[in-house]
Amino acid sequence: MKAIWKGKILAESNETVFLENNHYFPNESLNREFFEISQTTSDCPWKGRANYYHIRIGEDTNRDAAWHYPAPKEAAKEIKDYVAFWKGIEIKE
Repeated sequence: MKAIWKGKILAESNETVFLENNHYFPNESLNREFFEISQTTSDCPWKGRANYYHIRIGEDTNRDAAWHYPAPKEAAKEIKDYVAFWKGIEIKE
């Protein structure tokens, strides 16, 4: 699977976790040059607190376009150290 925005591969892995219609990519598959830490968080009753990343390519920024659960609840432990995408980021095989 690949996560792509503006023609750049943000992440690529054969080891994604598919959960709630999202492919979660392992941390080691990320092209970190495109990721900036966001201060945004959100809470899920069964997964826990999500933290976000902005995606920056050149002068373009896709704010809060990726998220992860650094300390997920037990029910979602399989997505610890994994990142998912939205906001126009294409996910394809």
